[in-house]
Amino acid sequence: MTALQPQTASDRSQGTPKPQAVYLHIPFCTNKCFYCDFNSYVLKNQPVMEYLQGLEREMERTVKEVPPGVIRSIFVGGGTPTVLKPDEMAYFLKTVRTYFPDWAEDIEFSMEANPGTTDLEKLSVMREGGVNRVSFGVQSFQNELLQGIGRIHDTDDVYQSLENARKAGFENLSIDLMFGLPNQTVDMLAESVDKALALDLPHYSIYSLKVEENTLFHTMYKKNQLPLPSEDEELKMYLLLMERMKKAGYVQYEISNFAKPGYHSRHNMAYWLNEDYYGLGAGAHGYVGRRRHMNIKGVNPYTEATKEGLPRLESFEVSREEAMEDFMMVGLRVLSGVSNRHFEEQFGVRIEDVFAEPLHKMLDAGLLEPTDAGYRLSEKGLLFGNDVFGEFIGYLTVKE
Repeated sequence: MTALQPQTASDRSQGTPKPQAVYLHIPFCTNKCFYCDFNSYVLKNQPVMEYLQGLEREMERTVKEVPPGVIRSIFVGGGTPTVLKPDEMAYFLKTVRTYFPDWAEDIEFSMEANPGTTDLEKLSVMREGGVNRVSFGVQSFQNELLQGIGRIHDTDDVYQSLENARKAGFENLSIDLMFGLPNQTVDMLAESVDKALALDLPHYSIYSLKVEENTLFHTMYKKNQLPLPSEDEELKMYLLLMERMKKAGYVQYEISNFAKPGYHSRHNMAYWLNEDYYGLGAGAHGYVGRRRHMNIKGVNPYTEATKEGLPRLESFEVSREEAMEDFMMVGLRVLSGVSNRHFEEQFGVRIEDVFAEPLHKMLDAGLLEPTDAGYRLSEKGLLFGNDVFGEFIGYLTVKE
């Protein structure tokens, strides 16, 4: 497996971008988790096939408007894409191949999955349809914690799903874990990390819980009914998982992501390199030719809108200044940091020429450090990443 190569200036110039990354949104779930603010809807009584037909219409219109380049990564998220029935999954994957036919030989085609929704038949359909990477939302190896966050699976489902995936021919597998959960202790996280590492997977994503608005957890939090770990305990959890993953031979290549060499998430790297990508499906975001868009969210409104044109809720030009801020904010999440060369390719100036003040402030504070290529978070900066990112957000656009 190879790294995603940044697009060159010519890929993005003259208004003719050739996106290499595709995001597709399947908004259906068996139930709504207590922490989830994603654009997702409980599956029961939903018009799934009509939605997939609408998604096909959006694909067709999109590639007519902006023809794709050689596709290097495809990511199917949700929701829970694996709630699709095998025949629905086969139809969906066939449409993806129809409208994005030019795949790189080493394409990374990822699909999110929930343990308990992936029997061998469905996984085989996914594999035959081109999917070669599956990311399972495990979150914890304690059943009581899983129940407490609204997950439908238990730990037995995790092991069964991974066994099915391997039988179907998948080798590139990832699982998500979470920390900072209600009633979670440092010891409980340590047990989950140990059990996860015993699986010997090529990739792990480990995220801290964020209490988002319009979720059950936010309602509970406002009522002081959410027993979260303290900030000190959460910091201990993050330090523990970084130490355990490093000791086990995994490279921390981004604040929340760990991989064996060569198995980083190529699709996510497209985001973190601030590259163009298609975003298709209800509520999906896309970024092409320095224009961002967000699609209509509801299943039926989205599906109806695809009959008339592109199902946009909003679409807007990203200013050069905002694109520069985005480059720094997302690029510094990656532990290798931001590259002067990539910045110059996109904007024609050096990072220091634009962000001298926040760079020097963060360097003096010991939160950033220089590299041969540019700048990266220091070990201390890893623990205070949001403070660093905040120095760049609005730095140019507020001055305008």
